[in-house]
Amino acid sequence: MQRQGRLNAPEIVLENVSVGYGDRVVLENITTVLPGGKISVILGGSGCGKSTLLRNILGLVGLKSGRIRLGDSDLYGMSPHEAMAMRRRLGVLFQDGALLGSMPLGQNVALPLREHTSLDEGMIEEVVRMKLKLVGLEPFVQYFPRQLSGGMRKRAGLARAMALDPAILLCDEPTSGLDPITSADLDQLILELKATFPMTIVVVTHDLESLFTIADFVVVLDKGRMLFQGSLEELKKSQDPFIVRFLGRMPTRESRVIAADRAGAPGGGQHAAGEGPHP
Repeated sequence: MQRQGRLNAPEIVLENVSVGYGDRVVLENITTVLPGGKISVILGGSGCGKSTLLRNILGLVGLKSGRIRLGDSDLYGMSPHEAMAMRRRLGVLFQDGALLGSMPLGQNVALPLREHTSLDEGMIEEVVRMKLKLVGLEPFVQYFPRQLSGGMRKRAGLARAMALDPAILLCDEPTSGLDPITSADLDQLILELKATFPMTIVVVTHDLESLFTIADFVVVLDKGRMLFQGSLEELKKSQDPFIVRFLGRMPTRESRVIAADRAGAPGGGQHAAGEGPHP
């Protein structure tokens, strides 16, 4: 029987998922279940494959092997028509918000409604107003993206991602490029969305503050392989060397050697007695 954390919030099942480009392996034998109705965080350093995994869940990148199920649906076993219908149940917050600069916020949020529904303009305007109110941007409906701060653009991207009331919300590095206060506000907004709507939420990040604020379930990737899956408490107890370094923000041995070499090199931070650094 299909397990769901909340009504209409499907689990995401990855079975032996491998992805590559030519001879380059990006993801290798990823098997996990992202629970329905929860916030799953895919954690890892730059280039570990976490954004590729998000694109796999969207059905945008082909698999070398394995399969992905969204609820009861085999994502890569569908017809093109079925896949298109499934993607309407997915909301995506892209890393940069991906708003169209030539359109005001209201028009940006309305795009999925015009593309995928038969709602009249009056109803579309009402839904847009509701979604912008949801993220605290209702007064900015006529503003263009360039007139907004980075945090406001991320929230506007969330409003558009929520336009079709998705069953699954995917967020790619939502706090990237934001100051700590704005990042914390966005984390709280994601928690509010989880509490309000029956959704499964997947967040890709390397932001530890976000991880410890929002995560119900964690997957850790390194060099395309899954090192860990489980709860935050289990993650904190992990003795895996990469996870210990990552959570402790500890440099690798290689980076320590490079730093030591730079410090000892001429002009590398060593100053003669009585001299300070040059301006």
